[in-house]
Amino acid sequence: MTLLEKDGVRVTVDADGALATVTLTNPAKRNAQTPALWRALAEAGRRLDGTVRVVVLRAEGVSFSAGLDRRAFTPEGIDGEVSFPALARRPDGEIDAVIAEYQEAFTWWRRTDLISVAAVQGHAVGAGFQLALACDLRICADDVAFTMPETTLGLVPDLGGTGPLVELLGYPRALEVCATGRTIHAEEAERTGLANLVVPAAELAAATEDLTTALLAAPRAAVTETKALLATAGTLAPEAQREAERAAQTRRLRDLTGLGE
Repeated sequence: MTLLEKDGVRVTVDADGALATVTLTNPAKRNAQTPALWRALAEAGRRLDGTVRVVVLRAEGVSFSAGLDRRAFTPEGIDGEVSFPALARRPDGEIDAVIAEYQEAFTWWRRTDLISVAAVQGHAVGAGFQLALACDLRICADDVAFTMPETTLGLVPDLGGTGPLVELLGYPRALEVCATGRTIHAEEAERTGLANLVVPAAELAAATEDLTTALLAAPRAAVTETKALLATAGTLAPEAQREAERAAQTRRLRDLTGLGE
């Protein structure tokens, strides 16, 4: 079933509602991103109801996403959108609000009630890199090329990508990657944990299907509780984390024995 098809984004859900696929559908422009696409992605997140357990993010064509549509930097901008030169002349509060709206496209992928998987091929540049980082997991084709060029262009990554990048690569490597704008290829992506798995490009779809099948096999409540525990493991104090584990296991035991509320 198709839930959404607009502005370079298509959202479909399988027959039982457990698996959703979000597809970037502008291969002619290498899935360059626009504010309209970001609004569509944010809407996609709002449309996915509680039956969805796994979301796959994929892209048509040879590139996952070549990043922001460069027309945004021109005085003319993108039709119907505020250009970046015009945005820069607005008060700080208005700029903040506009960027916050853009970020909504990147913030829902790590919801605790679902697992998101990015299937990435070819170039994932800037906003494209940050969109892949927004997901919980990444399966990559062997031709993948991640690049974060914002700093080299006088800007900063501002679509939620800095946190996941440090989480995955560590601060020193994340700083080096951003400050130099260099490309991370498949071997490094897999070695550093940026990619959970690298496969030949022709096998990307099949590998993604294998992973989604495995993710859907475990009981949903156990997966949801485990994801929530892992999400806090790096921030809670050890005793607080152990307390959270005890509380989650108590809920699981009661549910399994039919004693849950």
